[in-house]
This record gives sequence, C-alpha cells and structure tokens, in this order.
Amino acid sequence: MTTIATVHGPKIRTALPGPNAKRVLEGDERFISPSYTRSYPLVARRGRGAIVEDVDGNEFLDFSAGIAVTSTGHCHPEVVAAIQKQAAELIHMSGTDFYYENMITLAERLTRVAPMKGPHKFYYGNSGTEAIEAALKLARYHTKRQWVIAFYGAFHGRTMGALSLTCSKAQQRRRFSPLVPGVVHVPYPNLYHRPEGVDAAEYARSCARYIEDVVFRTEVPPEECAAIFCEAFQGEGGYLPAPAEFMQELRSICDKHGILLVCDEVQSGMGRTGKWWAVEHTGVEPDMITVAKGIASGMPLSVLITKAHLMDWQPGSHASTFGGNPVCIAAALATMDVLEREAVKNSEAVGGYIMERIAEWPRVLPLVGDVRGRGLMIGVEIVTDKKAKTPGADERDRIVEKAFEKGILFLGAGPNTIRMSPPLIVTREQADIALDVLEQAIKDVAASRHHKSAGH
Repeated sequence: MTTIATVHGPKIRTALPGPNAKRVLEGDERFISPSYTRSYPLVARRGRGAIVEDVDGNEFLDFSAGIAVTSTGHCHPEVVAAIQKQAAELIHMSGTDFYYENMITLAERLTRVAPMKGPHKFYYGNSGTEAIEAALKLARYHTKRQWVIAFYGAFHGRTMGALSLTCSKAQQRRRFSPLVPGVVHVPYPNLYHRPEGVDAAEYARSCARYIEDVVFRTEVPPEECAAIFCEAFQGEGGYLPAPAEFMQELRSICDKHGILLVCDEVQSGMGRTGKWWAVEHTGVEPDMITVAKGIASGMPLSVLITKAHLMDWQPGSHASTFGGNPVCIAAALATMDVLEREAVKNSEAVGGYIMERIAEWPRVLPLVGDVRGRGLMIGVEIVTDKKAKTPGADERDRIVEKAFEKGILFLGAGPNTIRMSPPLIVTREQADIALDVLEQAIKDVAASRHHKSAGH
C-alpha cells in the first residue's frame, strides 16, 4: 500500500505533560471556554499518518483520529497538496450565492457510493451538527409533519435542533431548555445489555417495534411523524453497531407510515466501518444520510445526501455561507481518492485483525465485559462485575489515561466504553503496538482495584 507508512510507534521523551505543554495548558485555562471536554493533556503540534507529536517532542500513536476525523491520517500528502493548490486559486466566494464547479464534482463522486438508489441531491455545510440541522428542517419541510423520533444514547450535535435529537449525556442538555419541541426518544438496541435469555434478533426487532407498540399508540400519531433519526452505528452512546434486524424493522415502519429514515453517518461513514457507510452492513436503504468528520481529513465540511425528490425546498429555505468551501471540497476529493484506492479496504482488513485479536478479551481479561465493532470503529466495554455487567466508568477513564502515559491516544464512548477509531491507513503493526499497551493498561487497572479491595 503506497501511502501507509512503515511501522512507527510512540516515543515519550518527557514527563506528561511536558514543560511546553504546561505553558499551553495555563494559557488554555486563562482564555479558552471551559465547556470543552479534554480527556488528558495532549497539546498537539504536528501530525503525520497515525502519529501525533506534541509541543515537547513526544510522539503518540493516534487511535482517536481527532474523533474519527483524520480518515487518511494526519496531513496525508495528497490531501495537503490538494489544499495548497486550491488555496492558491480560490478560497471563498460562497456557494450559497454563486457557483463552484467542485461542488458538482464532489456530488458526482458521492452519488456513486451513496447507500440508497439515486438520483440524489446534496446540501453542503461545515459540521455534523449542521448536516443534522439541515436534515431536521428538510424532513419537516418535505413531509409537512412536525414530530421526529430519535434514540436514547444518540449524539447528533450541539446546536439547538441537533441537541434536541441528542440524548447521550444530561450535561449536554443541562440549562439549555426549552429545546426544539416535537422530539421523542426511544430505546436503542444494546445486545450486550439485553435481558437475559432473550434472543438477540428478537430483542433488536422489539426495540424498533417499541415505536409502533408504544409511541404511536400513546404519544405521536404516525401520520404526524416526519422522520426517524438513527445512527447505524451509535457513536457517543457506547460504540454500538445497529443490528440488521433493528434497521430492517425501522425501514418497514417508515415505509408503512410514510416516514423518512435519516441515517446519521457523521462518525461511522466514509469507510470507517470497512464499508462506505455503516448502514450498508444492515441491507437497509435510508432516505437521507448526514456526512461529516472523515469526509475531508480534518477540513470542516459536511454533506446532507438525500433521495433527489425529497429536496424540494425553495430558494432561501436553508443555506450556509461557508458550506461547500472550495478548499474543503478539494480536501474531500483527495480524501476520496485515498479511500477508494486503499483505505476502505484497509479499514476492513485491519479492523478485522483487531477484532480477531481482542475476541477473547471478555473471557481472559479482567474488567472487559464486551468487545464489538465493524472495520476501524471498535468498542471495548469496561465493567467491574462481569455477571452483573456493572459499568466501570472510573476504571475506563484510568485505562485511557494509562494508555496516554504510554503514548497511545484512545477516547471514551458512552459511560464505560473505550473507542478505537484510528486513521484508516493504520497498519497491522501499529494496531499490535496499541493493543499491547491497552491490554497492559487494563491489567494494571484491574490489579490496582484488586490491591485496594484487599485492603492494602
């Protein structure tokens, strides 16, 4: 594979944080909004491939990819070249009021890989939450209906419409009410935590049927429901792949009642799960998908892709000054080149290798209750009691911190899951390095718990 670097792992040269990092952290505390969440004191200076260097020269192996964003790795040379070339020609003219040829070029590329039959229409924004806002507005505009259904554990963004769909952490909603009305939340299938003795497929279907059995009977008339927003692989909720039976039942409900099925592929799309879109693993075709994060390797770009007949709103209904910026689209086109040529296949191959290696962890490692994933979107759930499946939130955080100290960047997902979302160009050898560190960190935290419980 031409663009994947040779084996390169972490190199920690200072105590963490180092002296330069400490100065930045002091400035951050003085000037920057405290609303940001930081898991550990990484102060990034440069990145190449799957390696991030901090301001003190420490090198980390990145298994977070900037929250699943740097799909082609940090500063992929083809992406950098495309950005430099476009920035020297035209940076901005506003695709809302004028025209860019590369808006059409990217649409032509995306229509070939969209997970539903064409023709398609495209709306460009700057972030995942903007794509969700566009989808929410369009669903109501097109259907002339007001109600929307989303899921517990969902994260769709933080602007007010997207936040109204988000139901991941109470802190994300605290003191922002009233939110946008007309949103109902329902259970999302979590196979690991399903009731004991219940068949997995039947449980998955029952989560979808809850909409008809409960919501449509007691709260929302189905003919007044515009859309169901669903992550085909729930991200912030705990890295939960949607079972095929669940998605198929959702599709059936939508078809029966004329409801739009909107798949949020912001984190799971662009090859992350070993296919272009997570929903492709389920055999279901959505009506709309929202795309961001990995589409432009770190440049701010989002896309709402819909079946063409749905995008029937009139000029002035919705727009974005910077959406579809030519530099961002140039990065997206270069990103798609790399994904098509090698990175989607690599995601499937290396992700499959990781899943094979960690498959026995729930049986042999203390604290590991479940492992799950598709492609390079993999979750390791930490529990303190395997029989009761008691969430180990504090233990998860300590494991992530210990991995950071050894030079591996992981992040949490949900209350007690460790997510693995490295760049899609990561090598098998780099995966082994990261897994060695993660396995040892889990053992160390487990040993520490045992030591404390023994009264030492």
